[in-house]
Amino acid sequence: MDATISDAPPAMPRSRVVNAYRQEIRSEVLRYLRNPGFLVPMLAFSTVFYAMFGIVLSHGHADAERYLLASYATFGVMGPGLFGFGVSLGAERDNGLLTLKRALPMPPLAYLLGKMAMAMLMAAIVMALLLSLGLCVAHVPLSAAQVAAMLATGVCGVLPFCALGMLVGTLVKGQGAPGMVNLVYLPMAFLSGLWMPLSILPRILGRIAPVWPSWHLNALMQAAAGMRHGEVGVHLLALAGFTAAFLLLAAR
Repeated sequence: MDATISDAPPAMPRSRVVNAYRQEIRSEVLRYLRNPGFLVPMLAFSTVFYAMFGIVLSHGHADAERYLLASYATFGVMGPGLFGFGVSLGAERDNGLLTLKRALPMPPLAYLLGKMAMAMLMAAIVMALLLSLGLCVAHVPLSAAQVAAMLATGVCGVLPFCALGMLVGTLVKGQGAPGMVNLVYLPMAFLSGLWMPLSILPRILGRIAPVWPSWHLNALMQAAAGMRHGEVGVHLLALAGFTAAFLLLAAR
């Protein structure tokens, strides 16, 4: 009996696979860095809020200054994940770019990793701006270790919001994505105590705060700034659970 000839295409060499990931990450990062409609709001939104409410209206108390810097840092890093995934994914589904990328001979995860790298880079830039304002203008008392911990928390903390943004982007069309993302972004920030402490808000809001991933990220950011201690593992597990749940829902 003649040997069966397989019609399957040959496997892509490892070097080409690695290059496909690298090129997709590079193109995603450059695409957003060259887009002022995305770049400027992401950088200005949280920094302007922090400058107005965390510096100008601050009363100069050391703990209050660290609390405000940490909470507005959490607010800032949520944006690249939500908008970078939610808005762009909705638009790319509508204009056919996502279909084209699925047809290209590249690993399926390259698209996802490219957007994740873009969001993490934007989170790093936002954190650098906020930390520069906090250290140089507000003179927030932070050690070098605390600054490094806050930066790392911000860069990694954007990932759950990438997953949430991906879920939003799979549910709405491109034109409705910005409005839907804002309906998620702004109320969640308020209900997590990022703009004002939950202790001065109705008690019910404090009780339900753990259902928001932003509350857990803010707890980690406050711990990195030296404001809270203990229970770090609980918040890490909660964020990992949120990330997995959002990704599974988006995949469905």
